[in-house]
Amino acid sequence: MSDELQRIMAIDDPYRLLREVTTRLADAQQEVTELARLRRRVVQDLHAQGLSYAQIAAKAGLSRGRIHQIRHTGPAPEGAFLGRGAVTVATPLRRDDERGRTVVAVDDVSSGKRLEDLARSYGLDVTSEHVPVSGEIDLNRDGLVVVCGPRMSQEMWETYAQDPVLRWERAEGGPWTLVDHRTGTVYRSGQDSEPARPYDVGYLGRLSRPDGSGSLLAIAGIHTQGSLGVVQLLASDLNTLWGQVGDHRFSTLVGVEYDPETSEPRSVELLCPLYRHDEETAA
Repeated sequence: MSDELQRIMAIDDPYRLLREVTTRLADAQQEVTELARLRRRVVQDLHAQGLSYAQIAAKAGLSRGRIHQIRHTGPAPEGAFLGRGAVTVATPLRRDDERGRTVVAVDDVSSGKRLEDLARSYGLDVTSEHVPVSGEIDLNRDGLVVVCGPRMSQEMWETYAQDPVLRWERAEGGPWTLVDHRTGTVYRSGQDSEPARPYDVGYLGRLSRPDGSGSLLAIAGIHTQGSLGVVQLLASDLNTLWGQVGDHRFSTLVGVEYDPETSEPRSVELLCPLYRHDEETAA
C-alpha cells in the first residue's frame, strides 16, 4: 500500500475524504492512460526496429500474445502530440464594436470543438476556455492547445516571436502575412489578394511557455479558415506529424482551400517542412 493511499485512508472528515478520493481517482486514471500509451509506444518502436513480437516478449518477460495485444489496444501513442493526461483547448473571444458586445466566431467554435473531440478520441481529458478580448491568458500551464493569433493576444504575440524560422509580419496598414525566413517566402491569405479567392494559411507549432518549464501547442490562421485547416490536418494525419517531430518544439505552415459558403476546408497541404526548433537553433 502506497504512502499516499495510507494518507487518504487516514482522513477522518468524510467530506474531505470524498474530495481527496475523487481527485486521486482522476489523477490515477490519467496516469493509467499515459502508462498504457507509453507501453504501446515502446512496443511499436521496438517492432519498427525489426524485432518480432516473440523477440520483444522474450526480452520483456511477457507472452507473445500479451505483446501483440499491447501493440493493438490502448490509447495510441500519437495522442501525446496534443498533450498528456489532460488538455485545455483555448479559443478567442472577439469584440463586436457594431453591437457593443463580446462574440465568438463560428469558425473558432468549430476549431475548438473538433480539437476537443480529437483529444478525447485519444483518451485525453479535455476542458475548454476562452482567450478574453483583452488577450490575457496564463500560458504557464501543462496541456494547453491555444487557437489564437498574435493580433488578438500580446501573450501569444510574444510566444510566436520565439519561433526561429516562421514569423508573423504585417506591413503598416497592410494584411498579416506569414514569412519563412529560411527561404524568404511570404505567405498571404487569398482573402487579401486581388482577385480574392477562398484560400488561407495556417500556423501550427509547439512553442516554449513563457516560464520555460514546458510547451504549448499554438494554432492560428491568417483568417479563421486557416485554423480550421490546421485542425483538419491534425485530425487526418496526426500519426505522421507525431512520427516526424514527437514532443519536440517545431512549427510549420498549412495551406487551406476552403468552401467560400461554409468555410469548411476542401483540401489542406503542408507549405513548408516541419521545422524542428532545436535543429534550427543548433544550425
